[in-house]
Amino acid sequence: MERVYNFSAGPSMLPLEVLEQAQKDFVCYKNAGMSVMEMSHRSKDFEDIIFTAEADLRELMAVPENYTILFLQGGGSTQFAMIPMNLMTKNGKADYVKTGQWSKKAISEAEKYGKVNVVASSEDKVFSYIPELDPAKFDPEADYFYMTLNNTIYGTHIPDSLIPDTKGVPVVGDMSSNILAERYDISKFGLIFAGAQKNLGPAGVTIAIVRNDLMGHAMDFTPTMLRYDIHAKEKSLYNTPPTFSIYFAGLVFQWVKKMGGIDVMQKINEEKAAILYDFLDNSKLFQGTVVKKDRSLMNVPFILPTEELNAKFISEAKAKGFVNLKGHRTVGGMRASIYNAMPVEGVKALVEFMGKFEVENK
Repeated sequence: MERVYNFSAGPSMLPLEVLEQAQKDFVCYKNAGMSVMEMSHRSKDFEDIIFTAEADLRELMAVPENYTILFLQGGGSTQFAMIPMNLMTKNGKADYVKTGQWSKKAISEAEKYGKVNVVASSEDKVFSYIPELDPAKFDPEADYFYMTLNNTIYGTHIPDSLIPDTKGVPVVGDMSSNILAERYDISKFGLIFAGAQKNLGPAGVTIAIVRNDLMGHAMDFTPTMLRYDIHAKEKSLYNTPPTFSIYFAGLVFQWVKKMGGIDVMQKINEEKAAILYDFLDNSKLFQGTVVKKDRSLMNVPFILPTEELNAKFISEAKAKGFVNLKGHRTVGGMRASIYNAMPVEGVKALVEFMGKFEVENK
């Protein structure tokens, strides 16, 4: 069977050449005589893998020296608790921006450990826009200021230019669905994190990039495995890490470098997004669901006039090799996730199919 164009929000499409390299290494990694999945995380071979991956990511994202890159487990959802346990420890409160389901879950988790101040929300319009941030509502005594930088379900994002000046309050950014896809100035953040299964590789590893001065202040009851300082001290090797996921993410980092780095990836992503958004803006049948100025480069939700047409489109698209286009239940319709690994050709092919569908279903 030929490979399809996979528009899944995650786990999602991965670069073909990376998959092929992993396939080549799967049984026997270089001269190790064994698979990465078999080797000890304490071995020289694996140390080379994880430390090379760390160095490549630091280079790609221009991570300053006073930040530590951690390879963790538990997905982005574990970070919802880990962040307040480690950071909400001075004044016991934090500011959050509510822009979708994942920020709602992060807020709910943080409320178990301290006071949460929701400084802005777009829930009134099904999270179809990024709310204006009024600095007058920011708490100068907040221990941190939390933002979801790309909203996978609702198709909105907060670019680097909109990261607010919080007057010294550390900014925390959930970058799970747009890491390596667009440029951010890491020095604007105290902490960023990202689950792997969208732009980095298979599920299993979570990246956290933490400013060093924010570590070592965890709440007394914080489990050892949920302390950033412990993982930093042990160089992400406190326990057995998700070795294969880290290896695969390292291959993706090398692929992004080969492509030209994040700035080149961003230009490609802007091109892909423009192709799809331009079609939606000129269509008389399809309709985008997001305010134009806040549209994500990664996740593009759109709808048709009736549920019957939505279902017909999804079914016919799948038959043509365009899969996982069904939208999240809270938005409905369709959603095309066009992460780094989705080629321009895939988006062009989808738009061509959408054009034919529109002609046939006027």
